[in-house]
Amino acid sequence: MAILQLGVRMREQLESLVREAIAAAQAAGDLPEFALGDVGLERPADSSNGDWSSTVAMRSAKLARRAPRAIADAIAAHLGESSLLDRVEVAGPGFINFYLNTASANDVVSTIRAQGMDFGRSNFGENQRVQVEFISANPVGPMHIGHGRWAALGDSLCNVMAHAGYDIQREYYINDHGSQMDVFGSSVSTRYVQLFQLVGEGRSLAEAYEALLADRQAFVDDENDEHPESHPLTDAFLAALGENSYGGDYIIDLAYHFAQEDGDRLVELPEDERMAELRERGYLLMLDSIAKTCHEARCDFDNWFSERSLYVADETGMDAVHRAFAKLEQMGHLYTTDDGALWFRSTTFGDDKDRVLVKSNGEYTYFASDVAYHWDKFQRVEHVIDIWGADHHGYIKRVDSACEALGYPGGLEVLLGQLVNLLRGGEAVRMSKRKGTMVTFDELLHEVGADATRYTLVSKSANQMIDFDIEVAKRQDNTNPVYYVQYAHARICSILRRAAGVGDADVESLNMDEVAQRAVGSDVNLGLLNHASELALTRKLGEFAGLVEGCARDRAPFRLTHYCEDLAGAFHAFYTQCQVLPSEGRPLDVELSHARLALCDAVRIVIALGLCLVGVSAPKQM
Repeated sequence: MAILQLGVRMREQLESLVREAIAAAQAAGDLPEFALGDVGLERPADSSNGDWSSTVAMRSAKLARRAPRAIADAIAAHLGESSLLDRVEVAGPGFINFYLNTASANDVVSTIRAQGMDFGRSNFGENQRVQVEFISANPVGPMHIGHGRWAALGDSLCNVMAHAGYDIQREYYINDHGSQMDVFGSSVSTRYVQLFQLVGEGRSLAEAYEALLADRQAFVDDENDEHPESHPLTDAFLAALGENSYGGDYIIDLAYHFAQEDGDRLVELPEDERMAELRERGYLLMLDSIAKTCHEARCDFDNWFSERSLYVADETGMDAVHRAFAKLEQMGHLYTTDDGALWFRSTTFGDDKDRVLVKSNGEYTYFASDVAYHWDKFQRVEHVIDIWGADHHGYIKRVDSACEALGYPGGLEVLLGQLVNLLRGGEAVRMSKRKGTMVTFDELLHEVGADATRYTLVSKSANQMIDFDIEVAKRQDNTNPVYYVQYAHARICSILRRAAGVGDADVESLNMDEVAQRAVGSDVNLGLLNHASELALTRKLGEFAGLVEGCARDRAPFRLTHYCEDLAGAFHAFYTQCQVLPSEGRPLDVELSHARLALCDAVRIVIALGLCLVGVSAPKQM
């Protein structure tokens, strides 16, 4: 259901006032005729400059051939009466500043309480079908913290865009077609064989597993390879596979799992058959593990798309790759070189060189899969957002060129994300890809918790690096931003429970909306909220609807964390300066108390909503 928000309605009413004033000024001859565009209404950062401000005078100066200040004065002189406004002022070079009256400013409180978690919802996205593809980790190992950042960013962006009226589809692209799958299978197979080599020396399977783990740990500890005698099994593993292997403990875990299931049945199989079987079974286990980690991070996908499926023929005998190639061929964008390689003429679309799709030996490039995959995407949605690591910057143009060649110019949008620096107490956490040592995303979630992890990973723009300090994220005090915001929510819940006469023992069983209704009552005089801290709080609440639209438009969910911190700060300031509940020796007018409780409740709802949009819980008690 379409919901018209207070901020949107206020903007529309003020815009109408400005347009009517311009028309009246032109009719009176105080302004010349000119084509009017956007009236430039925005929320000033400094409340002393009004609740809303218009830059229409500066925007129209060239068209009207008048000084902006003169245009602003003429508009202000012809503004009609409005029940919304306390006063209007012209400032600086030509800003028109609108100051709302107390009733209008405080109307946001009743709007929030009526709409609840639908507050800020709009039709801004006009129901455009948008697919957001993010994470896309290879199913050959556990997710790392970089993948975790894409999970937090991608899922939060989807939440925000859905709230702003887009029809969102979350998609995980499973890179399960390339040579890395065989490398994974060979790694598991080699460790599996090593387990039974140790069993053949008289150890139990469990003892062999522990010995293999100890050997690998000795390899990790022996950074300069000064004691090769302490890790012969890992040296043999690397000698067999070279650098082309996956060496983490999880590979040994997988090998042990299959050894427990199958015994030594696979040892006698030809090496390629053993590798293929363990590759496929290991792949499914890793994919299941990744899905569980994503779910633990509150990040669930609408679709898990397998790269392999692009190469599966349909009933016509054509697969997605060749359908995409046929489309490009029909448009004249493909050519074959003398060595038999198939090329895409991407320079036609501004790329710095053409790109190969099929090598001269018949092997498909990664780009071939990407062309087919993006062609498939546009059969399902109108707009595509891919979230990639910053190291993929040079890859954007070729994929965008392919999308344009396939008939979808402007349909692809790529967001690049910077890395995460993992710290513990200010000290960098050492990680070695070669040694296979890293803190997995799953480990981080279990140590820090999903709330602090999600909040921290989404708290900065994607193009900024994040310093994630594990110890800071675990703190239960106001130096931890997520704790600071969640505490504000819990504090308000406590205030409302006290006002409603509800004990803390009933916290989890009670609906806070019902508690709030009991505490506030049905007849509230919001006009009593005229203290500076109350007006600052209602002003901050009034920014939320526009913020959500801006976050969706600019693909910037991180702004919600900043907003929630600011709102929590404004609430704490209000609560320090304004008595909310009567107490012994400190009586308080009942009507004023109810109005302030309503304000508290509105803040509770918006904090909960803001946290929800970035995938973080809003606890009732802390």
